[in-house]
Amino acid sequence: MAPGAAALELLSPKEKNRLRKPVVEKMRRDRINSSIEQLKLLLEQEFARHQPNSKLEKADILEMAVSYLKHSKAFAAAGPQSRRQDFREGYAWCLQEAVQFLALHAAGDAQMKLLCHFQRPPPAPPTPHPAAKAGPAAPQHQPPRGLWRPW
Repeated sequence: MAPGAAALELLSPKEKNRLRKPVVEKMRRDRINSSIEQLKLLLEQEFARHQPNSKLEKADILEMAVSYLKHSKAFAAAGPQSRRQDFREGYAWCLQEAVQFLALHAAGDAQMKLLCHFQRPPPAPPTPHPAAKAGPAAPQHQPPRGLWRPW
């Protein structure tokens, strides 16, 4: 039975710490478990893709979250040069498919106009507008609230 408020005043600081330690430790474990559960919910689709029917242990959740973040960081670090290259390759592939389709199915003036149009240099890859990154409602001086989410 825990001592009452009057009895706590009679205890030495060492005894108070001894009584407080299990409570503080339980609060710490609860925070850890809560955060792991939030990670599990945030990355639920990623977990389902890797291990669809298995019960995840806390260590599994943490390992997969680290792996996901490393992969996301590597993708972001690829930079705009790599994205430009990906865009150009995708554009070239799409152009090749369109030309093959037109050669097989289209005939006449429309085919020639489209082929002439495709011979122009490819457009520049789309770049996000600077205001879209910050968001219109997010003032610059306020720190972000809540949990950071990678998506």
